[in-house]
Amino acid sequence: MERTHPAPGRPLLAGPARPWAATLLVGCAVLVAVLGVLFAHQTTADRLDQAVDTPVVGWLGGHPSLAVWLAFPGSLIPAVAFSAAIIGACLLAGRRNGAVLAAVAVPAAAGLTDGLFKHLVDRTYLGVLSYPSGHTASVFALVATVAVLLLPAPQLTATETLRPLRGLLTGLACGVGIVVAIGVMGLRWHYFTDTVAGAAVGIGTVCGLAFLLDLPLARRSLGRVRLRAPTAQPKARV
Repeated sequence: MERTHPAPGRPLLAGPARPWAATLLVGCAVLVAVLGVLFAHQTTADRLDQAVDTPVVGWLGGHPSLAVWLAFPGSLIPAVAFSAAIIGACLLAGRRNGAVLAAVAVPAAAGLTDGLFKHLVDRTYLGVLSYPSGHTASVFALVATVAVLLLPAPQLTATETLRPLRGLLTGLACGVGIVVAIGVMGLRWHYFTDTVAGAAVGIGTVCGLAFLLDLPLARRSLGRVRLRAPTAQPKARV
């Protein structure tokens, strides 16, 4: 007798999504590295940051509570709550690989920003390490996770009826990410380019994790496990 556990679900990246995700991963890595070299050990804003940050700080300077609320979705509690909601939805849909992606994406992005890049680049804003933005990395890790999980199955045609809904949900998630970036700039926690790098870290992290979870070894680990019940031994003849 055999008992079969649910499969991990279809691949996270399949068909035309794979080359796009690979290009995005490389682009994000290059962007974070180039900006990191340019802004290493910097303690003041450059011209680009001044051009973007100044109007944002001026607009939100008189409304500090609004800036806090704008940045809030990128903080720990909402990030954990959103991740848990995505994990639950994936488990209900039978997509184990999606649940793992949602569970790992934010911690991985936060670990890269706070544990590695901030200390490596050593860029500061008002004396605090700022490159890249951890809030922006976390929220864009969630945005990228949603985008990956909403990718249509390869067998679905271009006339798929759910495509507008997928686009709407992805667009809303991107909007939240932009709002968080505006909030942390208004609070004077990060320069504009810190938020750009944070978004790149979050997106690149999810692309990299998706490729790892689609490897045969990972799919076998998450996939179908067959448990065989002990077979009855034939009775000895007397």
